[in-house]
Amino acid sequence: MSYGVANALQEAVFTALSGDVAITVPIYDALPAGVLPETYVVLGGEDVTTTGDSTGAGAQHDFTVAVVSSAPGFAAAKSVAVAISDNLLAANLVLARGGLTGIWLRKANARRLESGAQRQIDLRFRALTDDF
Repeated sequence: MSYGVANALQEAVFTALSGDVAITVPIYDALPAGVLPETYVVLGGEDVTTTGDSTGAGAQHDFTVAVVSSAPGFAAAKSVAVAISDNLLAANLVLARGGLTGIWLRKANARRLESGAQRQIDLRFRALTDDF
């Protein structure tokens, strides 16, 4: 296994989402101090397991991209979540290190937070990478 591609994958995901005109909300790696916008995206946690063999180092990255919104209902959050999913599934992500074999949406979870004042949609993606 190689964890060497993890940062390059995160950078590629952030760049792809930040450059998408359909995603008009801020995208954060870490939440800034102060008041947050009504709707925003935050890159979440990651679980990495080996897929390497005798021919090379590879890894499976299961990572989360979360949409958080205080807008009424789920519509605002879902429209951003759809744009994120469409972007990452269609993107030809170029990594600064290694290569991307593929990326898939594994699941999505939509829920209310803080007694219903906020909504959050967690999109769980799987990416397979090679470290060369």
